[in-house]
Amino acid sequence: MRIFYDTEFIEDGRTIDLISIGMVAEDGRELYAVNRDMPHKRIAKHEWLRANVVPSLPRIHGDRRHYVSTRRNPLALDFEHPDMLSRERIAAKVERFILATPDVELWAWYGAYDHVCLAQLWGCMIDLPDGVPMWTNDLKQECMRLGNPQMPEQASGVHNALADARHNKTMGEFLSSLARQQ
Repeated sequence: MRIFYDTEFIEDGRTIDLISIGMVAEDGRELYAVNRDMPHKRIAKHEWLRANVVPSLPRIHGDRRHYVSTRRNPLALDFEHPDMLSRERIAAKVERFILATPDVELWAWYGAYDHVCLAQLWGCMIDLPDGVPMWTNDLKQECMRLGNPQMPEQASGVHNALADARHNKTMGEFLSSLARQQ
């Protein structure tokens, strides 16, 4: 069974740090988690991430914002939100999600960095738990293999890891239908 996923991350040419992860299985199960341990100050200085990714993260709104130190929490993230988890809790949750999937295949759009983010939840690649695939299949590669057809457009939620994972599932189903016609 396929799991479609997406990550949001910050990278600097040497490191890739997870911001959030979304996963959608073919059987309808979903997982979404935001890394409470993300490098907040680096992300706050990254113009593209501030404009495109941060707005979809759990943020403090209303009166609570006045009580938050912007020095300690420059992104005004809501650390009490249930989706905000430590890397260790995200790793455990993702492991359970993947291992609950029979004959699992991982799929992502331009998935190389997504797989690195996923694997680093447990440390090095050799530390992947048994049953977690050591690779991610790439939807873009499958798209090219099938003649680079016009892909379905994402209606909303771009750069929200869960919304992007849902759209990856839509694209995966579209590509599978094309492959069956060949």
